[in-house]
Amino acid sequence: MLRQMLREQEEPVGVLLAAVRRRIRQVVHAEAGDHRLSPQQFWALLGIHEAGPLSLGALAERLRIDQPTTSRVVASLTRRRLVRMTEDSQDRRRLVIETTAEGADLAGRVRPIARDLREALVSGFSSAELAALRGALNQILSNLDRFEARRSRRPVRPAAAREERP
Repeated sequence: MLRQMLREQEEPVGVLLAAVRRRIRQVVHAEAGDHRLSPQQFWALLGIHEAGPLSLGALAERLRIDQPTTSRVVASLTRRRLVRMTEDSQDRRRLVIETTAEGADLAGRVRPIARDLREALVSGFSSAELAALRGALNQILSNLDRFEARRSRRPVRPAAAREERP
């Protein structure tokens, strides 16, 4: 027992974060696999459905992934006719992504999976602990941005680009 406690206290944070990410992907794959959705497609479809029509860049920010990856995921959802690109009603030069009727139906069926997973992730945490966890995770993102900027001499991404998404 003492050995386990010491191991947990000394375990590198990056290893723990990677393990959490893998477990989330495994759970989503197991739950959404029946709907023929990869974990990325699952979260993208839900992001598009929950946020309404949005640009590729806005979806990438919401999912916290790069635009080329977002573009590939959206292309796969488009091929399955779950989403479509349409002209932005505010700016005709811009395209926005929205769910099709079939995509909205599927999003409605998988949304309980996302809700249950989101609830399971924070189960047992108090509001204060959740706030601290979010703060710590955002601090880790900032630390990584500064580390990368120092290593590559690129400017640090502004914190606003990392604000929590719903």
